[in-house]
Amino acid sequence: MLRGKIQNGLARNTTRDETMSLRIGCGWDSHAFTAGVPLRIGGLHIEHPEGLAGHSDGDVLLHAITDALLGAVSAGDIGSFFPPGDPRWKDADSAIFLNLALEEVQNAGYRIVNIDTTLILVSPKIRPIAHEMRDRIADMLDVEPACVGIKAKTPEGLNLDHVAQAQAVVLLEKVEDPEELKSMTAVIESQRQLEDVVENLVSTVHGVPRRRAVIPAFDTEDIT
Repeated sequence: MLRGKIQNGLARNTTRDETMSLRIGCGWDSHAFTAGVPLRIGGLHIEHPEGLAGHSDGDVLLHAITDALLGAVSAGDIGSFFPPGDPRWKDADSAIFLNLALEEVQNAGYRIVNIDTTLILVSPKIRPIAHEMRDRIADMLDVEPACVGIKAKTPEGLNLDHVAQAQAVVLLEKVEDPEELKSMTAVIESQRQLEDVVENLVSTVHGVPRRRAVIPAFDTEDIT
């Protein structure tokens, strides 16, 4: 009797997953400020005395959005695809990570409804460049600017004056029309082909020999 109930429950959950029309993902990231590196947030280069420390370019906002997209389709996290310490991703443009997450969303048969984000930092002030940042992220994700929210807060009383944090929440909806899904993304024959594109790009920029890594399904490590 108990086995039958469990099997029926699993069957119901499977059906629910297969017909899930909406999915939500959340992402969070933080990086410390450090001297001697450029500051990039939300895909923008920002004039500031300090940048964000990280193995890649340290773009805290793009990292949070990337994790939100991957989490929404149960694809792991940013560290699953781009392990920290891997020389291929040294100083890499975080737009590479965001693009792969978008491919995962599209391959799962979903599209972005909207994204809302919050930056927590003392400086620089984000409000004067929020519209430009929103437009840049919307362009990278191929959505309308009205689908992207950019907010900024200060970490009052938290003693985090030398840290930037970012939170992101994304809502996805299932694409029911196969033709519409086909028009959203180029056809990728396999995950190996996608890896080849990314590896070729990074090896060209950094001169690092191509090395294929076995990518785990989940990895709690982040690119920091």
